Amino acid sequence: MYRQGDVLIVPVAEESVPSGITEARSEPRDARGRLVLALGEVTGHAHAVTGPGRLVRETGGEFGPMLLHLPEGGRVVHEEHAMIPLPKGWFRVVRQREYLPGAVRVVAD
Repeated sequence: MYRQGDVLIVPVAEESVPSGITEARSEPRDARGRLVLALGEVTGHAHAVTGPGRLVRETGGEFGPMLLHLPEGGRVVHEEHAMIPLPKGWFRVVRQREYLPGAVRVVAD
């Protein structure tokens, strides 16, 4: 299990990956070629993955988890955190949430 700021990355066994996910459309890369896991609304900094792979958002909108596939491994980078190397495989990406009176939202950077 890996954590960088408000992003949790959990290894997932390949046989646990939903069958339709492999055909699902991948999230687009940013202008720098990164897969963005979370973008800081205040700073503009991003928790992002470099290297080959794909990021697929599951149902649930911004609260829903994402699945990350890294066929050759990769690195999680952020302007204010240490880089985290990831082995090859599948990962579930979960954003930290916070409760505000009357609402639940993902944590903003």
